[in-house]
Amino acid sequence: MVKSYFSKRDRQAIVALTLTILAGCCFLWVLGEYGKKHELKEVVEETGKEGKTQYYASEQNSEELFCFDPNTADSTTLLKLGLRPWQVRNIYKYRSHGGIYRKPEDFAHLYGLSAHKYKQLLPYIRIADEYRMTAAEYVGNLGKEESQSYYKNRKTNAYDESQHGQYDEKVIPSNYPRKISTGEHVTLNTADTTELKRVPGIGSYYSKAIIRYGERLGGYVSIDQLDEIEGFPTEAKQYFIIENPSPRRINVNTMSLSELRRHPYINYYQAKAITDYRRIHGKIGSLNQLSTSPDFTEEAIKRMLPYVTF
Repeated sequence: MVKSYFSKRDRQAIVALTLTILAGCCFLWVLGEYGKKHELKEVVEETGKEGKTQYYASEQNSEELFCFDPNTADSTTLLKLGLRPWQVRNIYKYRSHGGIYRKPEDFAHLYGLSAHKYKQLLPYIRIADEYRMTAAEYVGNLGKEESQSYYKNRKTNAYDESQHGQYDEKVIPSNYPRKISTGEHVTLNTADTTELKRVPGIGSYYSKAIIRYGERLGGYVSIDQLDEIEGFPTEAKQYFIIENPSPRRINVNTMSLSELRRHPYINYYQAKAITDYRRIHGKIGSLNQLSTSPDFTEEAIKRMLPYVTF
């Protein structure tokens, strides 16, 4: 009789370890098979989600061809059309910076899109009236008379899908907001997104960006502040005016460091300098009292003046 060198407890431990290893191998095999059939898709959402990342899973063999608008199609739609995840990310990035596909042919400029894939998708590209009308007004650089004539004639023109982006003599909805012409203006601090989108070069992205930045500032005091919005089209500034600005002011003597930092013109070091000065010297009566700090340059103080109170 062969003597066993392992106790009962040792044998149980060995069996348990063996089963664990086998279970792990099976799990890795199943995961590998699943990975062959599915590909993880990562696409960053457009503005309004604060950089939030969404993940999508879509089967490699699910490519379909159907009508889509590259200005509004979501990542799931674009992936089903056969575009690669990095191409979808480029589309999202382009749109988040205010980019617009104004005619089907513009889609050919997508980085990495092959000529074969472009020709395959071209018959299915549909550009909504909002984006095509903006193109005629903004890119075409129409003057006032041409603009009025254009919109008058647009009431009798419609999109003919069979021509992949051409217009046909049909009736289209006439409630689209007319783009303003040279000499016309929009009041910056009181305009809503609908009014802002009447400005040539301003679409949904920049109209929302203008509103958001104005709320963070506490109101605009200069048209040049629009340049502080990333990528803002400078040529659009001529269509804005500011009437009787009354910006919302923050009290630098009562707000905490974190509250001060929320204003676009006050960074962490400036907020800390303010709170440190209050702690050591007491209340602040003028921003010039902070000029000894390297963080408060003459330009920084001038920019902050309309937005602070003591």
